[in-house]
Amino acid sequence: MADEKVLDDRLTQIGARSIPEFDGVHDVWPRGDRLNAVRDAAAAYKKRFKEQGVIRAAKSVDIAAAPYPVNYAFHDAVSVPSLPILSMINRMVVVQYEDWNGTPRTLVFEPTVPDGSAEAPYYRNLQKLADKVPGGKLFTDFIYKQYNEPGDVLEKLGLSRDDIDFCTFDHLHVQDSRMILGSTEVIEGESAPREPLFGDAKMLVHSRELATLQSMHPMQWAWYVDGSLGGVDPDKFATFDGDIELGVGVSLLWTPGHTDGNHSLVINTEDGVWVSSENGISLDNWQPELSKIPGVRRYHEQFGREICPNSNTLEDSLDQYDSMIKEKTMADPCGDDPRWLQILPSTELAPWKRFWPVVPTYVHGGIDYGTIESGLK
Repeated sequence: MADEKVLDDRLTQIGARSIPEFDGVHDVWPRGDRLNAVRDAAAAYKKRFKEQGVIRAAKSVDIAAAPYPVNYAFHDAVSVPSLPILSMINRMVVVQYEDWNGTPRTLVFEPTVPDGSAEAPYYRNLQKLADKVPGGKLFTDFIYKQYNEPGDVLEKLGLSRDDIDFCTFDHLHVQDSRMILGSTEVIEGESAPREPLFGDAKMLVHSRELATLQSMHPMQWAWYVDGSLGGVDPDKFATFDGDIELGVGVSLLWTPGHTDGNHSLVINTEDGVWVSSENGISLDNWQPELSKIPGVRRYHEQFGREICPNSNTLEDSLDQYDSMIKEKTMADPCGDDPRWLQILPSTELAPWKRFWPVVPTYVHGGIDYGTIESGLK
Protein backbone atom coordinates (compact mmCIF):
# COMPACT_ATOMS: atom_id res chain seq x y z
CA MET A 1 0.00 0.00 0.00
CA ALA A 2 2.84 2.39 0.87
CA ASP A 3 4.46 1.82 -2.52
CA GLU A 4 1.16 2.52 -4.29
CA LYS A 5 0.83 5.80 -2.38
CA VAL A 6 4.36 6.84 -3.40
CA LEU A 7 3.51 6.09 -7.04
CA ASP A 8 0.23 8.00 -6.82
CA ASP A 9 1.95 10.98 -5.22
CA ARG A 10 4.56 10.97 -7.99
CA LEU A 11 1.85 11.08 -10.65
CA THR A 12 -0.19 13.73 -8.82
CA GLN A 13 2.85 16.02 -8.80
CA ILE A 14 2.88 16.04 -12.61
CA GLY A 15 -0.90 16.13 -13.03
CA ALA A 16 -1.04 12.55 -14.29
CA ARG A 17 -2.81 9.36 -13.23
CA SER A 18 -2.52 5.62 -13.74
CA ILE A 19 -4.61 3.55 -16.17
CA PRO A 20 -6.45 0.75 -14.36
CA GLU A 21 -7.50 -1.08 -17.53
CA PHE A 22 -3.96 -2.42 -17.93
CA ASP A 23 -3.45 -3.55 -14.33
CA GLY A 24 -2.03 -7.07 -14.26
CA VAL A 25 -2.16 -7.78 -18.00
CA HIS A 26 1.61 -8.26 -18.24
CA ASP A 27 1.42 -10.95 -15.55
CA VAL A 28 -1.16 -13.10 -17.36
CA TRP A 29 0.05 -16.63 -18.18
CA PRO A 30 0.38 -18.47 -20.56
CA ARG A 31 1.62 -16.05 -23.18
CA GLY A 32 -1.20 -16.60 -25.65
CA ASP A 33 -3.65 -15.57 -22.94
CA ARG A 34 -1.49 -12.54 -22.16
CA LEU A 35 -1.73 -11.35 -25.77
CA ASN A 36 -5.51 -11.60 -25.59
CA ALA A 37 -5.53 -9.76 -22.26
CA VAL A 38 -3.41 -6.93 -23.71
CA ARG A 39 -5.68 -6.62 -26.75
CA ASP A 40 -8.85 -6.61 -24.65
CA ALA A 41 -7.45 -4.07 -22.18
CA ALA A 42 -6.41 -1.73 -25.01
CA ALA A 43 -9.88 -1.92 -26.57
CA ALA A 44 -11.51 -1.15 -23.22
CA TYR A 45 -9.17 1.75 -22.49
CA LYS A 46 -9.48 3.23 -25.98
CA LYS A 47 -13.21 3.81 -25.48
CA ARG A 48 -12.68 5.72 -22.23
CA PHE A 49 -9.62 7.53 -23.57
CA LYS A 50 -11.53 8.95 -26.53
CA GLU A 51 -14.48 10.01 -24.38
CA GLN A 52 -12.19 12.16 -22.21
CA GLY A 53 -11.45 14.66 -24.97
CA VAL A 54 -8.69 15.81 -27.32
CA ILE A 55 -5.35 17.57 -26.98
CA ARG A 56 -4.99 21.33 -27.48
CA ALA A 57 -2.34 21.04 -30.22
CA ALA A 58 0.41 18.83 -31.67
CA LYS A 59 3.10 19.42 -34.27
CA SER A 60 5.87 17.16 -35.56
CA VAL A 61 9.14 18.40 -37.07
CA ASP A 62 11.93 16.32 -38.65
CA ILE A 63 15.28 16.34 -36.80
CA ALA A 64 17.75 14.11 -38.68
CA ALA A 65 18.17 11.01 -40.82
CA ALA A 66 20.56 8.32 -39.62
CA PRO A 67 21.66 4.85 -40.82
CA TYR A 68 20.03 1.60 -39.77
CA PRO A 69 20.54 -2.02 -40.88
CA VAL A 70 17.82 -3.50 -43.09
CA ASN A 71 17.93 -6.84 -41.28
CA TYR A 72 17.11 -5.12 -37.97
CA ALA A 73 14.35 -2.99 -39.46
CA PHE A 74 12.18 -5.93 -40.55
CA HIS A 75 13.36 -8.89 -38.46
CA ASP A 76 15.32 -10.35 -41.40
CA ALA A 77 12.14 -10.48 -43.50
CA VAL A 78 13.40 -8.56 -46.57
CA SER A 79 13.85 -11.15 -49.32
CA VAL A 80 15.62 -9.30 -52.15
CA PRO A 81 19.18 -8.02 -52.51
CA SER A 82 19.35 -4.44 -51.31
CA LEU A 83 21.67 -2.02 -49.61
CA PRO A 84 22.47 -3.41 -46.14
CA ILE A 85 21.91 0.03 -44.64
CA LEU A 86 18.93 2.34 -45.00
CA SER A 87 18.08 5.70 -43.43
CA MET A 88 15.42 6.49 -40.89
CA ILE A 89 14.20 9.96 -39.95
CA ASN A 90 13.75 11.05 -36.36
CA ARG A 91 10.84 13.38 -35.64
CA MET A 92 10.34 15.63 -32.62
CA VAL A 93 6.69 16.08 -31.62
CA VAL A 94 5.43 18.97 -29.48
CA VAL A 95 2.12 18.26 -27.72
CA GLN A 96 0.05 20.74 -25.72
CA TYR A 97 -2.71 19.53 -23.41
CA GLU A 98 -4.40 20.10 -20.05
CA ASP A 99 -3.32 17.85 -17.21
CA TRP A 100 -5.73 16.34 -14.67
CA ASN A 101 -5.28 19.38 -12.42
CA GLY A 102 -6.50 21.64 -15.25
CA THR A 103 -3.00 23.04 -15.87
CA PRO A 104 -1.94 23.67 -19.49
CA ARG A 105 1.18 21.64 -20.30
CA THR A 106 3.72 21.40 -23.11
CA LEU A 107 5.39 18.05 -23.79
CA VAL A 108 8.29 17.43 -26.18
CA PHE A 109 8.50 13.87 -27.51
CA GLU A 110 11.76 12.61 -29.07
CA PRO A 111 13.98 15.73 -28.87
CA THR A 112 17.01 13.88 -30.26
CA VAL A 113 20.33 15.75 -30.22
CA PRO A 114 22.24 14.21 -33.17
CA ASP A 115 25.69 14.90 -31.66
CA GLY A 116 24.71 12.81 -28.65
CA SER A 117 23.29 9.96 -30.70
CA ALA A 118 26.52 9.73 -32.71
CA GLU A 119 28.30 8.68 -29.50
CA ALA A 120 26.29 5.50 -29.01
CA PRO A 121 28.74 2.58 -29.49
CA TYR A 122 26.86 1.24 -32.52
CA TYR A 123 27.02 4.54 -34.41
CA ARG A 124 30.52 5.36 -33.22
CA ASN A 125 31.80 2.04 -34.58
CA LEU A 126 29.86 2.48 -37.83
CA GLN A 127 31.45 5.89 -38.38
CA LYS A 128 34.95 4.49 -37.67
CA LEU A 129 34.33 1.83 -40.30
CA ALA A 130 33.14 4.41 -42.85
CA ASP A 131 36.24 6.53 -42.19
CA LYS A 132 38.54 3.59 -42.99
CA VAL A 133 37.09 2.47 -46.31
CA PRO A 134 37.43 4.16 -49.72
CA GLY A 135 34.38 6.26 -50.44
CA GLY A 136 33.39 6.32 -46.78
CA LYS A 137 32.63 10.06 -46.89
CA LEU A 138 30.28 9.53 -49.85
CA PHE A 139 28.57 6.73 -47.93
CA THR A 140 28.11 9.00 -44.92
CA ASP A 141 26.62 11.77 -47.07
CA PHE A 142 24.35 9.19 -48.73
CA ILE A 143 22.91 8.05 -45.39
CA TYR A 144 22.94 11.06 -43.04
CA LYS A 145 20.89 14.24 -43.27
CA GLN A 146 20.45 17.02 -40.72
CA TYR A 147 17.16 18.94 -40.69
CA ASN A 148 16.86 20.71 -37.34
CA GLU A 149 18.23 20.81 -33.81
CA PRO A 150 15.59 20.55 -31.03
CA GLY A 151 16.25 24.14 -29.97
CA ASP A 152 15.66 25.30 -33.54
CA VAL A 153 12.32 23.49 -33.57
CA LEU A 154 11.16 25.44 -30.51
CA GLU A 155 12.11 28.71 -32.20
CA LYS A 156 10.24 27.73 -35.38
CA LEU A 157 7.14 27.00 -33.32
CA GLY A 158 7.38 30.27 -31.39
CA LEU A 159 8.33 28.60 -28.11
CA SER A 160 11.08 29.30 -25.62
CA ARG A 161 12.86 26.63 -23.62
CA ASP A 162 11.02 27.80 -20.52
CA ASP A 163 7.67 26.95 -22.16
CA ILE A 164 8.42 23.24 -21.88
CA ASP A 165 7.09 21.25 -18.92
CA PHE A 166 8.18 17.75 -19.90
CA CYS A 167 10.25 15.90 -22.45
CA THR A 168 10.29 12.17 -23.10
CA PHE A 169 11.59 9.45 -25.42
CA ASP A 170 9.85 6.16 -26.11
CA HIS A 171 13.16 4.63 -24.94
CA LEU A 172 16.68 5.92 -24.40
CA HIS A 173 18.60 4.16 -27.18
CA VAL A 174 21.20 6.56 -28.64
CA GLN A 175 20.13 9.41 -26.34
CA ASP A 176 22.50 11.45 -24.17
CA SER A 177 20.50 12.77 -21.22
CA ARG A 178 23.25 15.28 -20.42
CA MET A 179 22.59 17.14 -23.67
CA ILE A 180 18.90 17.50 -22.82
CA LEU A 181 18.74 17.85 -19.04
CA GLY A 182 22.10 19.53 -18.49
CA SER A 183 25.06 18.26 -16.49
CA THR A 184 27.57 19.43 -13.91
CA GLU A 185 30.24 17.47 -15.80
CA VAL A 186 31.98 18.49 -19.01
CA ILE A 187 31.19 16.10 -21.87
CA GLU A 188 34.31 14.80 -23.61
CA GLY A 189 35.33 17.13 -26.43
CA GLU A 190 33.43 20.11 -24.99
CA SER A 191 34.75 23.06 -22.98
CA ALA A 192 31.99 23.64 -20.44
CA PRO A 193 29.12 21.79 -18.76
CA ARG A 194 25.90 21.58 -20.75
CA GLU A 195 22.97 23.78 -19.80
CA PRO A 196 19.47 22.24 -19.82
CA LEU A 197 17.92 22.28 -23.28
CA PHE A 198 14.43 22.91 -21.92
CA GLY A 199 14.90 25.00 -18.79
CA ASP A 200 13.32 23.38 -15.74
CA ALA A 201 11.50 20.69 -17.75
CA LYS A 202 11.58 17.15 -16.38
CA MET A 203 12.19 14.04 -18.44
CA LEU A 204 9.37 11.50 -18.14
CA VAL A 205 10.96 8.06 -18.13
CA HIS A 206 9.75 4.59 -17.24
CA SER A 207 11.54 3.39 -14.12
CA ARG A 208 12.80 0.27 -15.93
CA GLU A 209 14.36 2.33 -18.71
CA LEU A 210 16.22 4.53 -16.24
CA ALA A 211 17.35 1.44 -14.33
CA THR A 212 18.77 0.01 -17.56
CA LEU A 213 21.06 3.03 -17.88
CA GLN A 214 22.14 2.60 -14.27
CA SER A 215 23.03 -1.09 -14.68
CA MET A 216 23.40 -2.24 -18.26
CA HIS A 217 23.54 -5.78 -19.62
CA PRO A 218 26.22 -6.45 -22.30
CA MET A 219 23.46 -7.28 -24.80
CA GLN A 220 22.03 -3.76 -24.31
CA TRP A 221 25.29 -1.83 -24.31
CA ALA A 222 25.78 -1.00 -28.01
CA TRP A 223 22.66 1.16 -28.26
CA TYR A 224 23.04 3.31 -25.15
CA VAL A 225 25.40 6.29 -24.80
CA ASP A 226 28.17 5.67 -22.28
CA GLY A 227 28.07 8.05 -19.32
CA SER A 228 24.82 9.66 -20.40
CA LEU A 229 23.72 10.13 -16.76
CA GLY A 230 26.99 11.72 -15.66
CA GLY A 231 26.40 14.91 -13.70
CA VAL A 232 22.65 14.93 -14.42
CA ASP A 233 20.49 16.04 -11.49
CA PRO A 234 18.35 12.99 -10.54
CA ASP A 235 15.46 15.34 -9.75
CA LYS A 236 15.27 16.19 -13.46
CA PHE A 237 13.73 12.75 -14.05
CA ALA A 238 10.04 12.13 -13.40
CA THR A 239 9.80 8.35 -13.28
CA PHE A 240 6.67 6.26 -13.64
CA ASP A 241 5.69 2.60 -13.80
CA GLY A 242 3.20 0.87 -16.06
CA ASP A 243 0.76 2.95 -18.12
CA ILE A 244 -0.16 6.57 -17.34
CA GLU A 245 -2.35 9.29 -18.79
CA LEU A 246 -0.76 12.72 -18.59
CA GLY A 247 -3.95 14.66 -19.20
CA VAL A 248 -6.83 15.14 -21.56
CA GLY A 249 -6.09 13.29 -24.80
CA VAL A 250 -2.52 12.21 -24.04
CA SER A 251 -1.13 9.02 -22.51
CA LEU A 252 2.15 7.14 -22.23
CA LEU A 253 1.46 3.42 -22.58
CA TRP A 254 4.04 0.92 -21.38
CA THR A 255 5.04 -1.13 -24.43
CA PRO A 256 7.93 -3.35 -23.30
CA GLY A 257 9.90 -5.69 -25.52
CA HIS A 258 12.09 -3.48 -27.70
CA THR A 259 13.48 -2.33 -24.35
CA ASP A 260 12.23 -3.15 -20.86
CA GLY A 261 11.05 0.41 -20.26
CA ASN A 262 9.74 1.24 -23.73
CA HIS A 263 6.62 3.39 -23.79
CA SER A 264 4.44 4.80 -26.58
CA LEU A 265 2.94 8.24 -26.99
CA VAL A 266 -0.83 8.12 -27.57
CA ILE A 267 -2.79 11.28 -28.40
CA ASN A 268 -6.45 11.89 -29.20
CA THR A 269 -7.12 14.45 -31.94
CA GLU A 270 -10.03 15.68 -34.02
CA ASP A 271 -9.09 12.91 -36.48
CA GLY A 272 -9.01 10.23 -33.79
CA VAL A 273 -6.20 8.45 -31.96
CA TRP A 274 -2.54 8.52 -33.01
CA VAL A 275 0.21 6.30 -31.60
CA SER A 276 3.97 6.86 -31.85
CA SER A 277 6.92 4.63 -30.94
CA GLU A 278 9.91 2.87 -32.47
CA ASN A 279 8.56 -0.65 -32.15
CA GLY A 280 8.48 -0.34 -35.93
CA ILE A 281 10.14 2.11 -38.32
CA SER A 282 7.34 2.13 -40.90
CA LEU A 283 3.67 1.25 -41.07
CA ASP A 284 4.83 -1.93 -42.81
CA ASN A 285 5.99 -3.20 -39.40
CA TRP A 286 2.53 -2.88 -37.88
CA GLN A 287 0.57 -3.85 -41.00
CA PRO A 288 2.73 -6.36 -42.90
CA GLU A 289 -0.31 -7.72 -44.74
CA LEU A 290 -0.39 -4.43 -46.72
CA SER A 291 3.35 -4.14 -47.28
CA LYS A 292 4.96 -3.87 -50.72
CA ILE A 293 8.47 -4.28 -49.29
CA PRO A 294 9.64 -7.64 -50.70
CA GLY A 295 9.42 -10.33 -48.04
CA VAL A 296 7.46 -8.46 -45.38
CA ARG A 297 4.02 -9.67 -46.46
CA ARG A 298 5.40 -13.17 -46.85
CA TYR A 299 6.76 -12.96 -43.29
CA HIS A 300 3.20 -12.23 -42.16
CA GLU A 301 1.72 -15.08 -44.20
CA GLN A 302 4.40 -17.68 -43.47
CA PHE A 303 4.48 -17.19 -39.70
CA GLY A 304 0.89 -16.03 -39.16
CA ARG A 305 2.09 -12.93 -37.35
CA GLU A 306 0.11 -9.70 -37.20
CA ILE A 307 3.26 -7.57 -36.96
CA CYS A 308 6.88 -7.58 -38.17
CA PRO A 309 8.98 -6.03 -35.38
CA ASN A 310 11.87 -3.61 -35.45
CA SER A 311 14.43 -5.98 -33.97
CA ASN A 312 17.80 -4.42 -33.21
CA THR A 313 17.33 -5.34 -29.54
CA LEU A 314 14.72 -8.00 -28.90
CA GLU A 315 14.95 -7.86 -25.13
CA ASP A 316 11.69 -9.82 -25.20
CA SER A 317 10.23 -10.58 -28.63
CA LEU A 318 6.91 -11.83 -27.24
CA ASP A 319 6.46 -8.66 -25.19
CA GLN A 320 7.25 -6.52 -28.23
CA TYR A 321 4.68 -8.43 -30.27
CA ASP A 322 2.04 -7.84 -27.57
CA SER A 323 3.03 -4.17 -27.36
CA MET A 324 2.59 -3.64 -31.08
CA ILE A 325 -0.88 -5.22 -30.88
CA LYS A 326 -1.60 -2.82 -28.02
CA GLU A 327 -0.58 0.06 -30.30
CA LYS A 328 -2.60 -1.25 -33.26
CA THR A 329 -5.68 -1.60 -31.08
CA MET A 330 -5.38 1.97 -29.81
CA ALA A 331 -4.75 3.62 -33.20
CA ASP A 332 -7.62 4.81 -35.38
CA PRO A 333 -7.79 4.39 -39.18
CA CYS A 334 -6.30 7.12 -41.34
CA GLY A 335 -8.82 9.48 -42.92
CA ASP A 336 -6.94 9.65 -46.23
CA ASP A 337 -6.74 5.85 -46.57
CA PRO A 338 -8.68 3.89 -43.92
CA ARG A 339 -6.70 0.73 -44.66
CA TRP A 340 -3.81 2.27 -42.75
CA LEU A 341 -3.67 3.02 -39.04
CA GLN A 342 -2.68 6.35 -37.51
CA ILE A 343 0.67 5.14 -36.27
CA LEU A 344 3.56 7.58 -36.60
CA PRO A 345 6.92 5.83 -36.09
CA SER A 346 9.03 7.98 -33.79
CA THR A 347 11.90 7.26 -36.19
CA GLU A 348 10.62 6.44 -39.67
CA LEU A 349 12.11 4.69 -42.68
CA ALA A 350 13.08 7.39 -45.17
CA PRO A 351 10.93 7.25 -48.34
CA TRP A 352 13.97 7.83 -50.55
CA LYS A 353 14.16 6.23 -54.01
CA ARG A 354 17.84 5.46 -53.46
CA PHE A 355 16.78 2.63 -51.11
CA TRP A 356 14.18 1.07 -53.42
CA PRO A 357 12.61 -1.46 -53.00
CA VAL A 358 13.01 -1.06 -49.22
CA VAL A 359 10.84 2.04 -48.96
CA PRO A 360 7.71 2.49 -46.83
CA THR A 361 4.48 1.43 -48.52
CA TYR A 362 2.58 4.31 -46.91
CA VAL A 363 3.86 7.44 -45.12
CA HIS A 364 1.87 9.85 -42.99
CA GLY A 365 4.65 12.43 -43.14
CA GLY A 366 3.99 13.93 -39.71
CA ILE A 367 1.12 15.42 -37.73
CA ASP A 368 -0.19 18.97 -37.31
CA TYR A 369 -3.16 19.83 -35.07
CA GLY A 370 -4.27 23.11 -33.53
CA THR A 371 -1.91 26.00 -32.78
CA ILE A 372 1.15 25.63 -30.58
CA GLU A 373 1.15 28.54 -28.12
CA SER A 374 3.83 30.15 -25.99
CA GLY A 375 3.29 31.35 -22.43
CA LEU A 376 0.89 28.65 -21.26
CA LYS A 377 2.69 28.31 -17.91
